[in-house]
Order: sequence, then C-alpha cells, then structure tokens
Amino acid sequence: MTSKRAKQPEGIVPLAGRPKGAGARWGSVEFQLKRHDSPHGQVTALSMMKDEGAYVIEWVAHHLAVGFSDLVVYTNDCSDCTDDMLIRLEELGLCHHRRNVIPEGIRPQPSALNYAQEEPVVQQSDWVMVFDADEFLSIRYGDGTLDSLIAATKARGANGIVVTWRIFGSGGVVDWSHAPVTEQYLWAAPQEWNKGWGVKTLFTFSADKWKLGIHRPKMKTKWHETAFPDEVKWLNGSGREMEDYFKFRGWRSITRTVGYDWVQLNHYAVKSVDSYAIRKMRGNVNNKADKYNSDYWSLQDRNEVRDDTMLRYTKQRNEIIVQLLQDPVLNRLHHAAIARVEGHLAELRQTEAYHQLVADLAKASDVPISQIVAKPPQARDKEKIAALMSDVEKRRGAKAKMERHAVPKEPIEAVPMGSYRSGRIDLSQDVTAEIYPNHSMKLPSDRRVFTDSALALIQSGKFERGLARRMPQVLAEQAKVLEIGSAVGFLAGHCANIRPDLSLYLQEDNPVLRQMLAVVCALSNRTFNDSFVVMEQGLGSDPVVGALALIAALHPDALLLSDSQLGTEVLQKLLPMLPAPVPKQIFLYGRLLEQHHARLPEIDDVLATLGYVPDYGFDANIARGFRRCAPPDPEDPS
Repeated sequence: MTSKRAKQPEGIVPLAGRPKGAGARWGSVEFQLKRHDSPHGQVTALSMMKDEGAYVIEWVAHHLAVGFSDLVVYTNDCSDCTDDMLIRLEELGLCHHRRNVIPEGIRPQPSALNYAQEEPVVQQSDWVMVFDADEFLSIRYGDGTLDSLIAATKARGANGIVVTWRIFGSGGVVDWSHAPVTEQYLWAAPQEWNKGWGVKTLFTFSADKWKLGIHRPKMKTKWHETAFPDEVKWLNGSGREMEDYFKFRGWRSITRTVGYDWVQLNHYAVKSVDSYAIRKMRGNVNNKADKYNSDYWSLQDRNEVRDDTMLRYTKQRNEIIVQLLQDPVLNRLHHAAIARVEGHLAELRQTEAYHQLVADLAKASDVPISQIVAKPPQARDKEKIAALMSDVEKRRGAKAKMERHAVPKEPIEAVPMGSYRSGRIDLSQDVTAEIYPNHSMKLPSDRRVFTDSALALIQSGKFERGLARRMPQVLAEQAKVLEIGSAVGFLAGHCANIRPDLSLYLQEDNPVLRQMLAVVCALSNRTFNDSFVVMEQGLGSDPVVGALALIAALHPDALLLSDSQLGTEVLQKLLPMLPAPVPKQIFLYGRLLEQHHARLPEIDDVLATLGYVPDYGFDANIARGFRRCAPPDPEDPS
C-alpha cells in the first residue's frame, strides 16, 4: 500500500491551542469545551471504529478526561452515524476524523495504521497510543491522568510504557443499555490470568524510527545496529523497566513483565448479551470469520474480581458528556445512533437466531476460568521466529538470558501473580487433581484453588520456594508463631515439619481455603496437636479488632501476616496498638503482599517508630521481614 502524507492546507492561520498537523476542518466551529493542553506536548490516542455511534461520546469523553490532547480516529463503511459524529467532533476541535479507504487484500486495522504512519497529526505527536473502540485507559498512578503518568515515566528516564489488558466481562448484564460502559461493567478477570495479558503501548513516536502496530510499534530495521535501541527505555504497567527483547518483538506481557500498579487497559470485548448479539451480527474491525462465537464469549466474559477503579473518572467524564451534548448536531447524531441500536435490537429479538445465541452464551458463561483454553492461531515456531530475528536481537537476547541465569533467582512468584484464585472459589464441581511433593508437604494440582502460575510451581515441586526455604531458618528458637491468613496451610505445615521446636497457630478467614487446609495437611500427614493449632476465631467485620483479639490471646513471638484484609490502612491502625509483650518478629507476605505491595513501604515508617527494622533478606516480591530492636528512647537527644 502507498499513501501520501497529507499537507497542511495553505492559508490556515494557526490558532492558539491548535494541534500540529490538524486539517482545515479542525476547530472550524467555536465550542466551549477546549482541547487539553498537555505539559508533555501532543499526546495522541489513535483508534479505528466501525458502527460505534452509541459508544463514541463516552469513549471520547473518557479519553479527554484521562488527558489525551488529541484523538485520531479512522472509520470505514459505517452504516450508522459514527463517522458523522467524529466529523462533528473535529469541527468542534476535539478530535481528528480520517477515512480508512481499504486496499484489496488488507485488513481494516493494518490499513488504518498504514495511513496513520503518514498522518501529520500523528507524525508530529510527542506520545502516541493505539486503541480499539472497546478499550479504555485506566490510570491508578497519581491523580489518574496522563499528565502525572507520563511525568512519572519521564522521571525514570523512560520514553514509553507498556499497558496490559484487563479483561472485563458482562457482569451478568443481559439487556442493552446506553449507560456508560465503564460504569455498567465492573467485574473482570483476575490480574494473574495470563490469557488476558495482551498489551498496548504508549510511547514517544518518531515516524522515521518506528512503524505503528496494533499492540506495539515495530522498530525499523535500519536502526537495529545503531545506538538507538539503547535509547529506548519502556516501563511496564507497574513502573518497572521492560526487558530488552520487547524493544523488538512481542505483543503480550509475560510473568516477568506484567504489572498493573500504575496503569491498565480495560478491555470490554463483550459487554452485555444484547451488545454481543448486535456485534456478532454486524461483523468486526478485523474481518475475522466467526470471531464472536460462544468460545470467544467464554474467554472474554470474565467476572471473577470486582474492579471499580474506573469510577474515579465518573464526575469529570459526565461533565464532558454534558458539554458535548450541548452541541445540537452532536446531540442529534448521538440519540439517532442510540435509537438505531434499539431498533435493530428489537428486530433481532424477533429471530430464532437471537434466542439461540442467548441460550448458547448462558452456557458459555458457566465455563470456569480454570477450564478456558485460549490457543494461538498457530503453534509457536521457535525456528521460524529465530530466522526472523535480526542479529542485534539475537545478541541482545543472548546477553539478557546470560545475565538472568548469572544471578540465582527464586521461581517466579513476583507480584501481582499470587498463588490462589481471586474472587469466589467454587469447590462444588469435582476435579481430578494429581498430588505433588513440595518441600516437606504435598499439594494437589487443583485448578479450582490455585492460579495457573502456582500450578506450574506445584507440579515442579517449587511452590512458594522462597518462603519455604527461608522462613524455617529465620524464625526464633522455641517461638510461638501466629499466622493470620494461613491459606491452605502450606507454609505453617512446612515450618512445623522442619522446626519441631515451634508452636504454630493458624488462622484463615476464607472457608474454602480452610477446607483445603485440612486436605493439604491430611495429604502431608501433618497432624494437628498442641503445637500445631487451627484457630476457630475469625477477623470479623473489623479486621483491626479481630487481629488484636487473636494477638492478645496468644502474645506470639512471631507474627506472620498474609490475609489481604490487613491492608495499609488496617496495618497503620493495628501495629501501634499491638499489646505487650509485642512480637519480636513480623513478616508480611502472601495475599497481603500481592494486593497491597505498592503501598507497603509506608508501613516501614510505622514499624520504625515501634522499634522494628527490616531484616532476614527476603526478596521484596516474596516477603517483607522486620526484627524488633530496642525501641528509641524519647529522652535521648541524639
């Protein structure tokens, strides 16, 4: 495909706030709502849409609220008013609409990206990110805007951030509604579900160096053997530096690179049953045959964990929507699009195909996440991939591999992976689970309970290896140990087996994990006795009160905290209230660390005021250990 770069029309006088490369239509109608003036220059969201008229207003309003200065949207063959709405938004100075004239043999998305490569607005942008119409950026960092996210990225010397998908399901919603997508659907796949780890990339764009791509840009070959690859520094969604290989290829996060602490990309691929029916009978942007079938629904309709982070944008997004709909043209087009969807849906509901689809999707929704199979279109051919790799990729890849192997590491347990399934665990359906020895315990490879990453470790005998190796070594002699959040009892059981001098008291609020605790101990011949006790007392409605009651009853020498209910706010209240004599050792790990690790450094200061210092040499992704020293003397002027 060939395309000529569009020229800035002659005679156009640049206006204040006018984006670089804007066409003659941009801002030709005076409007109260103005383009965001980003401190980071021209920050552009690039997307492709087809018949998205009912959703355009929310998508635009959300990404204006997030802080994009420019939105460039390509459309092709729209049968609703999607293109007309985007044209009006361009006239109002809030978007750039472009036609995607698709050459024969080219799919719509690649076609649009080829045009975008030559588009003046995109070429003159400082930061670019490619979106689909069902993707919404969700920023946890700072004030939730791109202004703060990009500032943090720059502060780390980086020029890009790789944002991982979070798959959001229907949440049980059947009927179509014009309510905001980001408010209707608040249930998602667990963060550790690696089948949902596709990425999109926000990066500093140079048309000379990068070829735009759906998931990430491709570095042009002529730059591979130069110093440019060393200038590329991309972070993951938790602000950690991406591995070197991702500068050249890859479209998914892996265990070593996934992260959600700073930012994620909410992917609303299915929405309600009605929305799915409409899309299935309309086609899709990539012309994939039979994409919207029941298997796709099972894969994308994930509702295991509630995530309402998006609600932070509600007020500002709604204010923008109100302003947008004050334009009479946009208002008319928006409500015409909604009426068209509702009319089309009324027709669909009269067909047998619609009712059969609803029945099929209901069955597909019942498929447990542990039974979802997401196979790639074709098997991964390592030899073919190696043949396509440039010499510089091979050299850098071999160097990175040698560096990883040179430093002994524990098996991958890094946050936010976790060992246990998020949300409600259902044991009602029987499964066949093989038993594997892990250290001094035995564990079932039960997919209902353990995450995929944990199952791989269980099957190799390396489950929670960092904890299992280190904890028995560091607990004090003859210590009375209280573990709040024992899960299936693996760590406590192993410590009891290795250290018979210890007295261990296990507490777990989750009834399913308590049930599995009994199973694991029975499999491992770990008997309950006076020195290995499962506490009946729970944390109750107030985890501070519940935890203090447990601690006051036992006065443990070592306090092991793993329950995710003991978040940062809870610990800030709980720790200063510890009854005397206070524990000599405190450890934070497990589900507590997985869910709250981003803010746990705040607890260091709290513990320091109580006379605790970091100790014991755990990897920070596995555990945080603290030893009690003599408390500071308030009368000592030094």
